[in-house]
Amino acid sequence: MGHAVRIDGLTKSFGQVRAVNSLSFTAEPGRVTGFLGPNGSGKTTTLAMTLGLVRPDSGTATIGGVAYRDLERPGLTVGASFSADFHAAHTGRAHLDIARRAIGVPAPRVDEVLELVGMSDAADRKTGGYSLGMRQRLALGAALLGDPEVILLDEPINGLDPEGIRWIRVLLRHLASSGKTVLLSSHLLSEVQQTVDDVVVIRRGEIAFTGTLAELQRGNGERTVLVAAADQAGLGHALVAAGAQVHGVRGDTMRVTGIEPDTVGVIALAAAIPLIHLSIEEGGLEQSFLDLIDGVDSHHGGSAVDQPPLSEGAHS
Repeated sequence: MGHAVRIDGLTKSFGQVRAVNSLSFTAEPGRVTGFLGPNGSGKTTTLAMTLGLVRPDSGTATIGGVAYRDLERPGLTVGASFSADFHAAHTGRAHLDIARRAIGVPAPRVDEVLELVGMSDAADRKTGGYSLGMRQRLALGAALLGDPEVILLDEPINGLDPEGIRWIRVLLRHLASSGKTVLLSSHLLSEVQQTVDDVVVIRRGEIAFTGTLAELQRGNGERTVLVAAADQAGLGHALVAAGAQVHGVRGDTMRVTGIEPDTVGVIALAAAIPLIHLSIEEGGLEQSFLDLIDGVDSHHGGSAVDQPPLSEGAHS
């Protein structure tokens, strides 16, 4: 059936800084949810509260309807990666072996995970010599040791080269397709837009948007359609009559909102006006994201907000 991650009214302050404010959203099984926002927006704090590492001032975070601390075998239910830092003298294999002993999975799982994350050849090298991308792969491997139903990843794509990014996209899509809940944070939409199904955008510790990628691209229900026609003026009049808004011409192309591309084609056909070009304006998705996070004050940023002391509340 899967385990949904439900965040309901989470609020947390560190001194005078409100890191998270009445945050509510759900990450569903079988889907990859992108938890997006600028550095310092409260993403890490939220994930830490979900794992019981930070005590919220108010609100709840549950996994399959249960708080993390109340899960019967949390290491086999939730896999999490917050950091790609390891003991420099340990090999990758040793790190995974320590982690698998802690959650009680059999030794053969270490080699399975090393193969899964493409680290078999580097398994017996000390992690102090690993690149950032290799450390990210090992951290993801540690999160997957218990074959968990829920995977929480904090900035997992940071440091990966293009091949690594393609690899993690395929892996995360595979995990979601098997019914697992995948929630990953990032400060860059461009890093994850080909990976995620759903998007949660956070700004200053508050929800700025929740929905699908397509809904984010539409923004406030509008997408900008680029259209060029043999009779620009005639088509412009017809589009306005149909309720669209024409925002002027860029080169030989009109920018139109309030109407879908297929409807533009229907109107042009009815008016017997041949179309030369018809598309959706590129960059609309990224622009929608930037519009949502625009205006974050600098005093809300920095590690003091988005990198809380993870020991706080661990025994609460």
